Amino acid sequence: MELRQQNLDLLDRGSFDVLVVGGGINGAVSAAALAARGVKVALIDRSDFANFTSQESSNLVWGGFKYLENYELGLVWKLCASRNQLMKAYPSSITELGFLATLDKTAPFPALLAGLGTLGYWGIGRFATKPPKYFRPNAIKKTEPIVNTSTAKGGVQYQDAYLKDNDARFVWSFVRSALDNGAAAANYVSLEKAEREDGRWHATLRDEEGGRSMHLVAKAVVNAAGPFVDGLNEKWGNVTDHRIVYSKGIHLIVPKLTDSERVLAFFDDTGRLFYVIPMAHRSVIGTTDTRTDDPNEGVLDEDREFLLEQINARLDLDTPLEKSDIISERSGVRPLVVASSGGDQTDVDWTSLSRKHEIDVDKPTRIVTIFGGKLTDCLNVGEEVVEAVSSLGIKLGPETDDWFGEPSDAEFEAFMTRARTLGLDRKPDIEREPTIAHVIWRRHGRAATAVLDAIEEDPSLAAPAVASSDLLRGELPVMAEREMITRLDDLLRRRTKLSLVLQRDELGADPGMDEVKQVLFSDS
Repeated sequence: MELRQQNLDLLDRGSFDVLVVGGGINGAVSAAALAARGVKVALIDRSDFANFTSQESSNLVWGGFKYLENYELGLVWKLCASRNQLMKAYPSSITELGFLATLDKTAPFPALLAGLGTLGYWGIGRFATKPPKYFRPNAIKKTEPIVNTSTAKGGVQYQDAYLKDNDARFVWSFVRSALDNGAAAANYVSLEKAEREDGRWHATLRDEEGGRSMHLVAKAVVNAAGPFVDGLNEKWGNVTDHRIVYSKGIHLIVPKLTDSERVLAFFDDTGRLFYVIPMAHRSVIGTTDTRTDDPNEGVLDEDREFLLEQINARLDLDTPLEKSDIISERSGVRPLVVASSGGDQTDVDWTSLSRKHEIDVDKPTRIVTIFGGKLTDCLNVGEEVVEAVSSLGIKLGPETDDWFGEPSDAEFEAFMTRARTLGLDRKPDIEREPTIAHVIWRRHGRAATAVLDAIEEDPSLAAPAVASSDLLRGELPVMAEREMITRLDDLLRRRTKLSLVLQRDELGADPGMDEVKQVLFSDS
């Protein structure tokens, strides 16, 4: 908790160039990009970082193959470029994999046309992935026996990528980057009031943990509140060119359905894509695409029933999946961008909306608002926010790209050599990695050497912290020091994916949880 306390002290009575409100992917990447350019940044979130939409994604890093249906070629070109950049920058964390789409009567286009589409998608993606393939129904069955091909007309496999760790962990990496470059950031800090006086923003903050009231001033504000950007702008009287509407997507995590590390894609009865996605030793089914006006709406019975019905009809399972098979659930509300002049939310054809982002700048009040967006496009968001802040007259340092990405290959090899001497070249229990050392490197990057230091001093720390997991005891003190874990769920749901792949009751009963709590919260 010491890291958080230090940052609360920095926020209180601090003077900043930019206050970033919202610690999801948009806010985290904005803070990281700005801090790397020498901008004095404050970043706050009223809950934990990535606690809302950014922890509920499909964990996919993709160019938006489905957007070809609406001829959004420019968006697909841009997203594919972002995907390629992220794959190169995060070779351990973001991995290429195939998307095998089975096309039956619910598909909106013929199989051969889809095959041509995959070729075009490969080209738009600069041929940076393996080439696509066309499958006849019998070839689908041979490749993935679990798929029900009784009504299949054919299939295609194209390549994209996914996050091997969870989305929230990826968001945290940008918060950590911002901290490393001098930003002040704290979770569980709400914005109670922000007013402009004498050309600056005067903000009153509240520490939701300790009740402490804090005050800071900033030259500009970045509204990165995700689904809540419109409410924040309305509170400030900020009129924007864009606004958002909500689309809810849910995922169900169930026992592993297939041993292959590929995504199985299907069209549901409404003609919308949904997937079976690998996650460690589990499978993720989703996502739905449902219109809602409530950003806090969770998983409803009808959502579960719909997804289970759809997947059971498309897989040859010995026993159909039931509600009792669901290990955990995710429900995320995507903020989709529309023009402010479009009337109220009820007149929007939300099914045709993509996950593009828009950034509005109000120069008189110095408010930058980020609408929409997705994980794949995060680096572009960061760079565009830097440009927007610069347009407000805030001075930037020299350009740099060292605010994102993994350490060098040489550092990785040095880490692996040392890890082998400590016996960490063993096979992980649940992760799809060659060794447990790869898991540690993927999770911690350069800080992984601190995990080795702990294990070298006490070899017993190489044991799992929790049964049926690949989180080591030696990782806990490193995470306690560096990751601002304030509540237990920050660790179980966001810094790791433990509560996604293990039953909550199972976690709660594990004897290792006592040590987890002791290490993380001993000074609280």
